[in-house]
Amino acid sequence: MSGLSSSMTESFGARLRVAMDELGPLCAGIDPHPGLLAHWGLDETVQGLETFALTCVEAFAGTVAVVKPQSAFFERFGSAGVAVLERTLTSLREARTLSLLDVKRGDIGSTMTAYAHAYLCGDSPLRADAITVSPFLGFGSLRPALDLARENGRGVFVLALTSNPEGAQVQHATRDGRTVAGSIVDGVTNENSIHHAARGVQVLGSVGLVIGATVGDTVQRLGLDLAAANAPLLAPGVGAQGATADDLRTVFGAALDNVLASSSREILGAGPDGAALKAAARRTAQQLNVMLST
Repeated sequence: MSGLSSSMTESFGARLRVAMDELGPLCAGIDPHPGLLAHWGLDETVQGLETFALTCVEAFAGTVAVVKPQSAFFERFGSAGVAVLERTLTSLREARTLSLLDVKRGDIGSTMTAYAHAYLCGDSPLRADAITVSPFLGFGSLRPALDLARENGRGVFVLALTSNPEGAQVQHATRDGRTVAGSIVDGVTNENSIHHAARGVQVLGSVGLVIGATVGDTVQRLGLDLAAANAPLLAPGVGAQGATADDLRTVFGAALDNVLASSSREILGAGPDGAALKAAARRTAQQLNVMLST
């Protein structure tokens, strides 16, 4: 593969498009929760965590477009777990595979700036190619992360329309006739438009959206124009949660080509054998290519 993760000369969106075209639109999760550690025959220890994470890196690197470690499952082991997360992100960089760190950070002012520096600065040991963020303190609260990501050729995926039942209480709420989800999509659309105007070339945006693959016709009902956002669309719900090709077409419509489907449990269940894990990831990526092209 080309230097997708290590080179910062191109925007994150441009590098992501190359990776998706080469390897398929799959984001494979590294979610070392207790049930999966037990399934793999690993102890619920830092050693078990490290074996799990690095086995995933070896299986997924060069096999899928993006690898998404879930930070919480590392953090629960304290500083030793965070050290394993650092090693995981370093290993993905060395393997020239894009990383998306699932941290869902969201705060204001200097605190959000500190989060941004932790994960998006070029010299941070926890740096990733992209991170997930929560905009529910207001889209403007994300400004430190948006600006630092752009400066460093990295990406940000903004929660917008999640599939958990509780999400609707906030995301479907309206203010001045616009839903919260709609205002988030508007913010991402504007960010990507400004970036493209500055570059003078149309490429996939580096500010993405998190849209659940199982939200049905909610995108249409809320009047969200995902295609206009030109955003990579991280779509949890493929695999164990059962989203089908029809579901994806219903949710994403004209923006289907920008979908980066996220799958964790279904693929990770193929472990602990590394070869079986790699085969499961490759098979899922191929299935997604079919689902998103028919």
